[in-house]
Amino acid sequence: MGFRAIVVDKDADGRTHAAVREIGLEDLPEGEVTVAVEYSTLNYKDGLCLGPGAGLVRKYPHVPGVDFAGRVEASSDPRYQPGDAVVLTGWRVGEAHWGGYAQKARVKADWLVPLPEGLTLARSMAIGTAGLTAMLAVMALEEQGLRPGQGPVLVTGAAGGVGSVAVALLATAGYDVVAVTGRPETAAYLTELGATRILPRDEIAEPIARPLESESWAGAVDCVGGAMLSRVTKQLKYGASVACLGNAGGLDVPLSVIPLLLRGIRLIGIDSVLKPFDARQRAWERIVQDLDMEKLDAMTRRVGLAEVPALGAEILRGGVRGRILVDVAA
Repeated sequence: MGFRAIVVDKDADGRTHAAVREIGLEDLPEGEVTVAVEYSTLNYKDGLCLGPGAGLVRKYPHVPGVDFAGRVEASSDPRYQPGDAVVLTGWRVGEAHWGGYAQKARVKADWLVPLPEGLTLARSMAIGTAGLTAMLAVMALEEQGLRPGQGPVLVTGAAGGVGSVAVALLATAGYDVVAVTGRPETAAYLTELGATRILPRDEIAEPIARPLESESWAGAVDCVGGAMLSRVTKQLKYGASVACLGNAGGLDVPLSVIPLLLRGIRLIGIDSVLKPFDARQRAWERIVQDLDMEKLDAMTRRVGLAEVPALGAEILRGGVRGRILVDVAA
């Protein structure tokens, strides 16, 4: 019996196109565990995979979706039994391996995490890869000594999926959160998530020649990269850190070494793709403990599979706010 999936393929001219199609179990890649997928999400990487791919997709046809949640349907690994609720984030699923935009998925058992206690499948994906990445960023800053009361913490790209969760997590933990966005219409939304101040993107992204600026931020979560990351490092307080996890602003960072040398600034790269199992589990436990679920629900929009290709183009244009929950089972 077939099932629905978003399949991205190339035509004879090399152009990619995405559409909802029916595929079968025999089409799925190899893996120890087959999952009946209920939910996935839409992330920036998904937008790239739904379009030209930007090098993320190496083999067509392809099923995108960098994360998913569902129930085990079949397993050759004793750790997972039919009916078990599971979550998958990272491991290049949706890029090098078929992902969550299908009603069934087959993956390696090591890539799965049992559904964290206290979460539903839907909420686990409303959090998804973006939320897990945001939590890893907050944990990394705290490992470097960041605590509430030390000063404002900056979040760039705050209206996006990772940024929205980072704002909510930091605010709930008692931090003074300053949100940076290029979309003035999201100011009320970010304030509801807990931001105490909203800064326009141009105020932070505008390049300056000086190697240092006034010490303004006790820490930062940067979801943009490029020139914005360069500017943020010049404004961090002595000994502060910035968790870097996005490159929508470009791969090149015109960075001076002066903030690192004279202020002891630390750049921490955050990547949830290959994070070990125990670190993932700790992050999920912190999310359940720290994230205000009412804020999560407020930032989440639910869509069906058929809506995803168009939203993939929209997220690349910066037009998607908060979290997009894909109801795959519908």
